Amino acid sequence: MLKVSLGKTGFTVNKNGFGALPIQRIAKDEAVIILRKALEKGITYFDTARAYTDSEEKIGLAFEGMRDQVIIATKTGATTVSDFKNDLATSLRLLKTDHIDLYQFHNLPFCPKPSDGTGLYEAMLEAKEEGKIRHIGITNHRLSVASEAIDSGLYETLQFPFSYLASDKEMELVSRCKAKGIGFICMKALAGGLITDSASAYAFLAQFDNVLPIWGIQRERELDEFVSYQDNPPVLDAEKEARIAADREMLSGNFCRGCGYCQPCPAGIEIESCNRMYLFLRRAPYETYLTEEFAEKMKQTEQCRQCGQCRAKCPYGLDTPNLLKQNHDDFFAHWKEKDKYFNKH
Repeated sequence: MLKVSLGKTGFTVNKNGFGALPIQRIAKDEAVIILRKALEKGITYFDTARAYTDSEEKIGLAFEGMRDQVIIATKTGATTVSDFKNDLATSLRLLKTDHIDLYQFHNLPFCPKPSDGTGLYEAMLEAKEEGKIRHIGITNHRLSVASEAIDSGLYETLQFPFSYLASDKEMELVSRCKAKGIGFICMKALAGGLITDSASAYAFLAQFDNVLPIWGIQRERELDEFVSYQDNPPVLDAEKEARIAADREMLSGNFCRGCGYCQPCPAGIEIESCNRMYLFLRRAPYETYLTEEFAEKMKQTEQCRQCGQCRAKCPYGLDTPNLLKQNHDDFFAHWKEKDKYFNKH
């Protein structure tokens, strides 16, 4: 079983981390079964957030009475001290614990620091002194904030999107974290579902001994897939390298990562799905997406008000309204010919 040490936290864990965002979509009893099975199979690192609706509650239910067997990381998106304290109290209550192993600032548009006027970092230190949290981390989607966090020396971990689609600048973040003893927690290891070969993704990330991937798991079969790699780690052979090269060529440039930070849309558009339709249609069976349900979602993009809110909130600087129009036009070009595609495929 591959293991990874999270910088100076002292945590050494299975290279498989459990990303608990998706379990908010399933029933409590089903989530508890999956979470406990993950622990039985050797996964000990579980990542959630106050923003993930009932994810924390489900983790609390799953590990009540066995708190010392797991490492729990959660996050707060608070921008005031009052909200920070409320979030922390709520997380502790729902997780059924008296401490959080790693507490992270959740994708704030800035890097909290002492004396920056917000009081947020001071609130973190106070919570640590009180024993409510053990270690301090930060998550982000912005290269500038991530870089500032590394330089600050204030954080023990950085959580950032990282996969084999990463740019040189993202690769550099991993190297800098290693040099400074900062744990690197990898979200979006499958690029929000655009990477469909998990074995290649796992083999790529295995090259980085300081990177902990947290796989978003919703179904038991997904858990089984990643657990199977523990005893038989995929090898980055010529076939997988060719697959990675092909994906990089297709997915290079300005593509939507599906992070969802552009939401909510004033016009009710499901941006993260609609903005990746072009790629979904080329990377999955047409029957999956050329449906009445997705047609309704794509029609909704016609209601775009060009307000620019999504563009302003995108951490990757995408021209979201323009991408929506491109994806809309591509979808309905395929929709007109869907019988031909279904017969062909």
